[in-house]
Formats: sequence, C-alpha cells, structure tokens
Amino acid sequence: MNLTISGHHLEVTPALRTYVASKLDRISRHFDQVVDIKVLLTVDNQKEKDMRQRAECSIHVKGKDLFAESAHEDLYAAVDDLADKLDRQVIRYKDKTQDHHHDASKRLM
Repeated sequence: MNLTISGHHLEVTPALRTYVASKLDRISRHFDQVVDIKVLLTVDNQKEKDMRQRAECSIHVKGKDLFAESAHEDLYAAVDDLADKLDRQVIRYKDKTQDHHHDASKRLM
C-alpha cells in the first residue's frame, strides 16, 4: 500500500503525518486489497473560521477508486471525519464484491 500525504497552504508535520497514517491504517485492516492512498490536506483562505481546514482522500482499490472529503475548523477533526467516511465506503465496497451466492438445491426431475 502506497500512502502519499501532501499539504496545500500548510506544512505537513511528522506528527500530522503519523496521525493520518494511523487513522488510515484502519482501512487497510478492513480491506487488504488497497493499492494506493493519496491524502491532500488544505487550509482555505476564508474569513470565517468554520470549515476552513479540509482533508481529501482518494483510494485506489482493486477495481475501483473511492473518494471522500471533509471540512472542519480543526484539521485533526477533519481527518477523523474523513477516516470514518472512507471506512464506511470501503466496508460497503467489500460487501458488494464478496460472493453472496449460495448453491441452489438441485431439482430432481
């Protein structure tokens, strides 16, 4: 799994990098076919402080790309919300890809 963390209008500190990696580790525990994860952390130039910190993530899994974004006034809270959204998406994708078909009973003629 390749993890790329980049920042736009902010410097990604080692503490922030380890926090994001630990939150996204939960996704790889649920679904082991994750190929690539790209995270973009941004700070918007808005006058109001609400929803100024944004976290975006795109995940490339086997067969599909998943995307989620979250905005909050605290970057760590935005990363928490982002991890929750991605976790739900990955679990939903995993349930859809699993084989739920059961063997039909043979009919005797």
